[in-house]
Amino acid sequence: MSVWQLVAVGLVMLLGLLGVLVPGVPGQAIVWAAVLWWALTDVTPLAWGVLMGATALLLLNQALKPLLPPRRPRETGAPRKTLTLGGIGAIVCFFVVPVVGGVVGYVGAVYGAERLRLGSREAGWTSVRSVMRATGYSVLVELYACLLVAGAWLGAVIWG
Repeated sequence: MSVWQLVAVGLVMLLGLLGVLVPGVPGQAIVWAAVLWWALTDVTPLAWGVLMGATALLLLNQALKPLLPPRRPRETGAPRKTLTLGGIGAIVCFFVVPVVGGVVGYVGAVYGAERLRLGSREAGWTSVRSVMRATGYSVLVELYACLLVAGAWLGAVIWG
């Protein structure tokens, strides 16, 4: 597989990760399609193993989705920008501090945005709790599953 194809697969995967943050966009399907594209062009056992693992993880995530609280972004009182910053923070921190960084990045970015918007530490934490109850858990679980798939793909490309 050429470098340009790998870059294109990575960009599609990034689009899927950002799509998880936007209601109505099938972010998981986009991430899975990027892995499928890579596995169909790089027909090594490692590529197919990553595809099978991604499929299993994303199907498990779909099965668990009804158990999570539904997304209700309007009930948080936080602007859409705050939720988007939380998602971007999770994506960046997931790769800076592998695996655990996603949660820290999401909560930290939401807190930082809300603290700046509301002006006090207490109001910031109150808003973080509200965001996590209304949207955070379902977004974070879906985003985390997609981040694990993206991390597995990246690891396979770099070390495989």
